[in-house]
Amino acid sequence: MDIALLNVRVVFQKSAVVVDAIGNHKNEWTEFYSCYATVSGENGKETTAAGITVDDSDLSFSVRYCLSVSEINNTEYRVLFGGEIYNILSVDHMNYRNKSVKFKCQKVRR
Repeated sequence: MDIALLNVRVVFQKSAVVVDAIGNHKNEWTEFYSCYATVSGENGKETTAAGITVDDSDLSFSVRYCLSVSEINNTEYRVLFGGEIYNILSVDHMNYRNKSVKFKCQKVRR
């Protein structure tokens, strides 16, 4: 992995259930891990849904392997990049060589 290509900062957030002062349970995103990544596979698709043009971008983020990154899965985590939120579609451990991990993500519609 070429270190010079790790040129963008990404933040991984974890979903957690939080109980407020009166006992209500709500889902909250908290920052889990922040690192530099390589962004690739920018596929800028636009679709029309209910008369509105929607951006359905798919991106792949490649990060260096560490113990924190090895815990990340596609059900409890998401990625923040460039002020946008991306859901993790799949996690590729790159043949389990413990060098890098690739996350295939899709932009969240808001």
